[in-house]
Amino acid sequence: MNKRINWFVHVQLRNFLLGLRTRYLNSVWGMNISHSARISLKAKLDFRNPKGVNIGDGSYLAFGSVVLTHDMCRNIHKSVTIGKNCFIGANSILMPGVTLGDSVIVGSGSVVTKSFTGNVIIAGNPAAVVKTDIKTRSLGILI
Repeated sequence: MNKRINWFVHVQLRNFLLGLRTRYLNSVWGMNISHSARISLKAKLDFRNPKGVNIGDGSYLAFGSVVLTHDMCRNIHKSVTIGKNCFIGANSILMPGVTLGDSVIVGSGSVVTKSFTGNVIIAGNPAAVVKTDIKTRSLGILI
């Protein structure tokens, strides 16, 4: 019973901290992150062009994932948009200017260099479509 209470308290505290971080990123940095999106504390968002970060309802960014909205070498500042109910896998990178439609799953370690429509699984370097016609629910979980 005690382990169950500790787990419940841990989950509630984590969700509170993630929500607090999202409010901070939206209000202080001007990012556009849905209140229902979940971003790992170890995910990295680009603060060089913070207004270019757009994350939809129910999306999840796993640990080590990186969202870049600028490229210093090419002097590019472009927005990145992640649709609803997407899952961005661990240690994956989204390059500037990428738009992902709703219900997109990005495989771990992928480098996304171009935009993709919704309802697909993408993976690889550079990322390519692995499976089409998928459906996801909140946090990018397959149905």
